[in-house]
Amino acid sequence: MPDDPHYLSGLDLTGRRVVMVGGGTVAQRRLPRLVGAGARVEVVSPETTPSVSAMADAGEIVWHERAYRDGDLADAWYALACTNNPEVNAAVCAEAERARVFCVRADDGTQGTAVTPASGRHGGLLLGVLSGGTPLRSASVRDSILDGLRAGTIEDGRVAPEELPGVALVGGGPGDPELITVRGRRLLARADVVVVDRLAPRELLDELAPEVEIVDAAKIPYGRAASQEVINSTIIEAAKAGKFVVRLKGGDPYLFGRGFEEYLACVDAGIPVTMVPGITSAFAVPAIANVPVTHRGVAHEVVVVSGHVAPDHAASLTDWAALAKLKGTIVLMMGVERLPQFAEALLDGGRPSDTPVAIIEDGTMRTQRVLKSTLDVVAAEAKAAGVRPPAVIVIGPVAGLV
Repeated sequence: MPDDPHYLSGLDLTGRRVVMVGGGTVAQRRLPRLVGAGARVEVVSPETTPSVSAMADAGEIVWHERAYRDGDLADAWYALACTNNPEVNAAVCAEAERARVFCVRADDGTQGTAVTPASGRHGGLLLGVLSGGTPLRSASVRDSILDGLRAGTIEDGRVAPEELPGVALVGGGPGDPELITVRGRRLLARADVVVVDRLAPRELLDELAPEVEIVDAAKIPYGRAASQEVINSTIIEAAKAGKFVVRLKGGDPYLFGRGFEEYLACVDAGIPVTMVPGITSAFAVPAIANVPVTHRGVAHEVVVVSGHVAPDHAASLTDWAALAKLKGTIVLMMGVERLPQFAEALLDGGRPSDTPVAIIEDGTMRTQRVLKSTLDVVAAEAKAAGVRPPAVIVIGPVAGLV
């Protein structure tokens, strides 16, 4: 008999109902890949992590905010029992057995009819490894294969010891998991603790070994948010306990990512820090949408502006009157909520009313969409279209080139 009797297969879940019972960190690991595969995912759980509830708020999943009930798997193609209650997980698997729905049981893989392989992506490949109930071995083999593919050889993937102590501030890029740097992905695979933001590449969490601790530091616009002080102390305490901590952030940590605050906190605590820059969303997201932030003969300057405070706010450090006089490109980050005020400030400062504007929502992701407009009407059109963060707003002639 083979060591692992499972039949390894690929499921086409596009548009098909998948039910996940439980909304904790296991769900947070598994959901991005299911959503990325196009599944119509419904989560049944009285409560969830902030990142899972954010996926529900964004319409990526449906969240039934209640306990599991028999019958929840009706018409499902696939099920996952991911609660911390063995009795509930057993009941989910029992219903799945009756309904002939393949079911993963997260707390005891041998009791389900399906298991989740250690998986990863590289250059269009989706790798899956099973090892007969020893997930650490599966993850190790998968990591070695991925490392070998990325390096051009197959090797054990060990990293130089000097890279491991302390904390690594890793920029995850604009969202697509393939846009993280090679070094960032390599250090992430070696982490003992990962402190992750909502806008970091979420699918990479599913590639982590089961024993890796994931700390959800989701900063959800205009909603729940972990304070920076709590995030700093979490990073420092874990590092002082001898764990290698990866602080995984979206974009680049030093571009409106508060990464330098975390660096200073670590340095003050005597914690060594490795800085891994990321591809900033300010430039990558427009590029993916074929909006160049510069173009010969069109724009000779680019200004990246934070929109977290209004133009007339006492805490604003931006000279909006000066920005209005520029002829080049303004890339506005975190500006969706206050877009009417920013547009008004630029118009009052002399920017032409017909200045092209492009808004790229969920840039680089499956749900990306682009709104093209002009400065005089963009606020109204964005509201009518239901534009929501995260979105990058490009203002200037480059937004009208295509």
